[in-house]
Amino acid sequence: MLIPSRTKFRKVRKGKNRGPATSCNTIAFGEYALQSQENERITSRQIEASRQAMTRYIKRGGKIWIRIFPHTPVTRKPQDVKMGSGKGNPEFFVAKVQAGTVLFEMGGVTEEIAREAMRLAGHKLPVKTKFITKEAN
Repeated sequence: MLIPSRTKFRKVRKGKNRGPATSCNTIAFGEYALQSQENERITSRQIEASRQAMTRYIKRGGKIWIRIFPHTPVTRKPQDVKMGSGKGNPEFFVAKVQAGTVLFEMGGVTEEIAREAMRLAGHKLPVKTKFITKEAN
């Protein structure tokens, strides 16, 4: 799983996640990509599950680039604890994804294989996704 080696602050506020992506919205490394269509928080577990699904499908061919990283810690309070008495402890990390963000890129495989691998990866994510190619972008 992806987690930051260290963060400046242990706990951060939720913040807002609105509007379309202004950066990381084009293909930079591969020929095919999976693009987000919604704004959402994607956990490091979901990213890892998507990566495993793609890798398993393409077997040993091609290369995969993960374009998102879970920097933001999410805190949770223990179960059956009353309200108040401060903020909970960091439980997991998320990547804040906006509509139009390129999530994964792939190269070195045919379009059919890339399309199916990206479809399988998209099922593991909490956002609607779209398959895009380098020339169409």
